[in-house]
Amino acid sequence: MRVALPRWAGTLAVKAAAFVAVMCCALAALLGVLVHVSVTDQTVGQARDQALARLEDATRAYEAGDALLPGAALDPAGLPASLRDLALSGERGTMVTTRQGRPTMWAAGPADGHRALAVEIDYSQQARTIDGLDRSILWSSVLAIGATALVGACAVTRVTRRLHGTARVARRISAGDLDARVNDPRTMDPTRPQDEVAVVAAALDSMASSLQSKLLSEQRFTADVAHELRTPLTGLHAAAELLPPGRPTELVRDRVAALRTLTEDLLEISRLDTGRERLDVDVEELGALAERVVRASGTDTRVRVVRDARVETDRRRLERVLGNLVANAHKHAAPPVVLTVDGPVVTVRDHGGGYPGYLLAHGPQRFRTEGGAKGHGLGLTIALGQAEVLGARLSFTNAGDGGAVAVLRLPVAEEG
Repeated sequence: MRVALPRWAGTLAVKAAAFVAVMCCALAALLGVLVHVSVTDQTVGQARDQALARLEDATRAYEAGDALLPGAALDPAGLPASLRDLALSGERGTMVTTRQGRPTMWAAGPADGHRALAVEIDYSQQARTIDGLDRSILWSSVLAIGATALVGACAVTRVTRRLHGTARVARRISAGDLDARVNDPRTMDPTRPQDEVAVVAAALDSMASSLQSKLLSEQRFTADVAHELRTPLTGLHAAAELLPPGRPTELVRDRVAALRTLTEDLLEISRLDTGRERLDVDVEELGALAERVVRASGTDTRVRVVRDARVETDRRRLERVLGNLVANAHKHAAPPVVLTVDGPVVTVRDHGGGYPGYLLAHGPQRFRTEGGAKGHGLGLTIALGQAEVLGARLSFTNAGDGGAVAVLRLPVAEEG
């Protein structure tokens, strides 16, 4: 069974802090063991030497027939059996046991072949020293681990904060804000060491600048071409009006009109690309506005007002959006075309083959059409751009029973 972890458990700062804490624990445990073993060996060794020295004194006194020193005795009660057996075999040894609730160091050696001469030393002080040392090691390790983990988490948090800032700027750039920059302090000061985060931030800023420069160049080129075409097209249109009536004249006038429409569309797209369009906002009755758009289009589009709404919008731009949606439905699809107003939501539905897959996945693309459809693919592009200027959301889907559906969601006017 998989256990769902909290969202913060996957962050780099938490992982780094956990790694630092684990490494500190391992290091503290290793150092603690080494210090414990070293001090314990030294303490036990000193107590052993003292016990053996007193055993030597007791042995000399016993062999000389003198009275045994305090703490020395023959086969005393409490002498460990293993140590007594060692002494009876002719060897000397030491052992730490608990006697009457107190730690005791025993030293024993042979006396007269069938008895052991032993001495006992109070080992309480040494045991307390080792216990105190162990507690000190434990608490100092806990403090060191906590302080190191806190410092490590703070250091990593600074790095992750810079990474999150870089990610936010990347998302802004992908959303179309080409003025967004990271401006990492390290990249602004070349004398400071450049870490990996600074390198990524500098690369992102450089990419954004390069992308912005290229897009601005393309926008200027589009605008310049459209402006330059306006003058000769105006003359061409005037010349076409002077031609004698006939089928060739109608064809010339139709193509000139198409060129003029294309030029105006390119100019409008270039203005939208700059992102500096200004709204002329007023409160509009959405149902009445939709009916005016359909009448102006000269099509047989059916208007359904399920629920009317008053919206704060730029009338000219909204008419442009709805007009383009209606024109696209009649140009590329099949009737009937229905425009439905349901509150601040306007839906344009046709009954053709639906929107192509690339449009559903990536949105309208300039100069791209499918299936030999007529047009330049600019109508929906302009509609989407104008909707963004209006603060509305325009989405494209296909109906389950066939046909394309464009849905425009507008902000509702505040009640005054």
